[in-house]
Amino acid sequence: MADKIKKRQIPSKNKNLSEWYLAVVREAELADYAPVRGTMVFRPWGYALWESLQQNLDRMIKQMGVKNAYFPLFIPMNLLEKEKGHVEGFSPELAVVTYGGGEKLTEPLVIRPTSETIMYTMFAKWIKSWRDLPFKINQWSNVVRWEKRTFPFLRTAEFLWQEGHTAHVSHEEAQQQVLKALEMYKQEFFEQLAIWGVVGWKSETEKFAGGLKTTTFEALMPDGKALQAATSHDLGQNFAKAFEVKFQDKDGKIKYVWQTSWGLSTRALGGLIMVHGDDQGLFLPPKIAPLQIVIVPIYQDKTKSEVLKTAKALEKELEVEFRVELDDRETYSPGWKFNYWEVRGVPIRIELGPRDIENQEVVVVRRDTFEKETIKQAELKQHLKEILKIQQKEALEKSKKLTLEKTYTVDQYSQFKEIMATNKGFIRAFWCGNPECEAKIKAETKATTRCLPLEAKEEKGKCIYCGKPAKYRWYFAQAY
Repeated sequence: MADKIKKRQIPSKNKNLSEWYLAVVREAELADYAPVRGTMVFRPWGYALWESLQQNLDRMIKQMGVKNAYFPLFIPMNLLEKEKGHVEGFSPELAVVTYGGGEKLTEPLVIRPTSETIMYTMFAKWIKSWRDLPFKINQWSNVVRWEKRTFPFLRTAEFLWQEGHTAHVSHEEAQQQVLKALEMYKQEFFEQLAIWGVVGWKSETEKFAGGLKTTTFEALMPDGKALQAATSHDLGQNFAKAFEVKFQDKDGKIKYVWQTSWGLSTRALGGLIMVHGDDQGLFLPPKIAPLQIVIVPIYQDKTKSEVLKTAKALEKELEVEFRVELDDRETYSPGWKFNYWEVRGVPIRIELGPRDIENQEVVVVRRDTFEKETIKQAELKQHLKEILKIQQKEALEKSKKLTLEKTYTVDQYSQFKEIMATNKGFIRAFWCGNPECEAKIKAETKATTRCLPLEAKEEKGKCIYCGKPAKYRWYFAQAY
């Protein structure tokens, strides 16, 4: 039986993370480059990953009382310009349409970089009374930001995401929503993607353009760089005043709403690839894996009928409790199939041959450790449950271990610079809060403030850069 595809070539992850990452994206058939610079095509396995993430997150979003909607892709330029800080923050990344139907448009249209402006124009029409609040909308969509440096999943000109937008009677209620959304993201990363991270507040410089305050989930990648994986913003009343989103309160007074927005994008998949992959390709934590178990039948012509019949029966039995698939393609050898599914990161492989059928057992192979066991069919379901549970737990522990090993508490700027020039990682350091110090640190080390942890305790210290009094240790890192 001849193999139809050449052996996959994946370089060492430790030697060159970027080359390894691009090879995994290619060989696992997650995505491919599109004709327009900075854009990519999601191939079925890559999109299946996004669907898996989307399904779980959508459930949690709805549990917060948020309803899904959809808003237009095109935004009139005048709407974007209503909130000064917002348009200034996004101007370098805007894609603008000036012609439509063969004619020059009277007003340019922006392809949405985010949807605050188009949404809040509608909010102003729909929200009239305190009875209409809280108002909670989520959108699953694509957005365009004309990035200069692109990298599949992590940073592309067009990407997929969800963006939640809410309006509230009080600032306190809005702030609670900001933290609820952040906790939801933390839960998604910890429990589904098995990625450890830090949640906290962004600095004024790093916050969302036009917002009041921004919270973030920051995850550390194997090369010591940080990934801003999800954000939740307290918008205050900035947009409400710009777009006249007002309501009549119980006391009869007309007031502006308090707003939030929050989002997670397909860059989360980039983090998933980078954190959990190895030199054989992907490894997918079981809860996020589109396929948890693959069954590979092993037979010769005289045993083919019996093996396939048993394999199909096993697939039917297991699909009640697991995401499982029988790979019964006759054009590829078992060895080729092993490699195919290993590259894609399916957590468990079951091998089934004539001798296994005779002994009423199967061979179970773990993708993360490549451990191989022979298990009696009567004990298989319970054994699979235990393995998947262990794999999920160990994947998160691995991510946590990596993060803690590359997290440094530093008081001397010379040490700060040395770490950023060599190992990289999270650095916990005092910062006085002065944007000038923040800018100089970035210019000299390429490191930015990632966040001030939500649980940060006030301390007495000196700014890592200027030496002036500082109250908190911030997380710094170079970022994607």
